[in-house]
Amino acid sequence: MATAGVDSVEGVLALLRERGGRVTSSRVLLLRALFDSRGHRTAEELGAEVQAVAPEVHISTIYRNLDDLERLGVVVHAHLGHGPATYHLAAGAHGHFVCEECGAMIEAPDEIFGDLSRAAKARFAFDINPHHFAVLGRCQGCQ
Repeated sequence: MATAGVDSVEGVLALLRERGGRVTSSRVLLLRALFDSRGHRTAEELGAEVQAVAPEVHISTIYRNLDDLERLGVVVHAHLGHGPATYHLAAGAHGHFVCEECGAMIEAPDEIFGDLSRAAKARFAFDINPHHFAVLGRCQGCQ
């Protein structure tokens, strides 16, 4: 779930400080990359953007920072098919439909998963997270 009131790099930095985290140059650069793109990006893509400005930042630092930001509720990661996990800001969290044929990705609003979520809760006492994995199928063009 998104952390309330965190809608800017400065807001995340304030949250980090409040929770006892350190504000490092690599975190600031990573946050700028996340807020500038506001899309789905792999850790490697985000790392390349950070390394374009600060080549000394290792990809392991990017992964650690992404993990920390996810624990704070700032970012979420999703598995969109067979590729690497992608990251995006939690404030824009949504479900995903991915075409197995052409790879097209459709961002699906949470309410689409409402009936499934209620059924899983009622029948299995299971609370689903529609943000983490994509629902695979075939898009209209590939049917």
